[in-house]
Amino acid sequence: MYLRNLLTLVALLAVAGVANAQSRFGEPATQEDIDKSFWTIFPDGEFLPDGEGVAATGRDLFEVNCHICHNFPGENDPVKDEIGKLFGIKDKSGRTNLQQTIGSYWPYSTTVFDYVRRAMPLTSPMSLSNSDYYALTAYLLYENGVIEEDDVMNKDTLPKVEMPNKDGFIMAYPDVPEKYKAKP
Repeated sequence: MYLRNLLTLVALLAVAGVANAQSRFGEPATQEDIDKSFWTIFPDGEFLPDGEGVAATGRDLFEVNCHICHNFPGENDPVKDEIGKLFGIKDKSGRTNLQQTIGSYWPYSTTVFDYVRRAMPLTSPMSLSNSDYYALTAYLLYENGVIEEDDVMNKDTLPKVEMPNKDGFIMAYPDVPEKYKAKP
């Protein structure tokens, strides 16, 4: 019953979002619209926007915007996933979800910001301010033991965060010329 209600809510919010987007059809794009359409954040932090946030603010934002789908640490609602868990990813032996959290799976902190900003909240991605996304990223990094609670995340500090498993990845295309490889 809970899952059906959740799916109904998501569907209604999606329809409302489409209706809202269509109400601006034919209007010239504002600079804010244009800025939001350029989503790519590189591993070295290039194109990170202005703004800043801390974990405490991120926790409050998480409760309002993310808690409907994601558990808080220690919470065990089987309908929600855990913070940072990635589903369906397998290791070489075919096992899934082996400690694949933000702290162990993501190689760059900037990629966490980029993903959260692009995709969350589920019903209205990119609807929060850049400072809100920095705060949410700080909260996720803090809860995964990557940064301290009072560390401020912004376009200068986020690229300097060393992810614990950054060297645990291999190049999918090792023959790519050096000039095209990411420079963290």
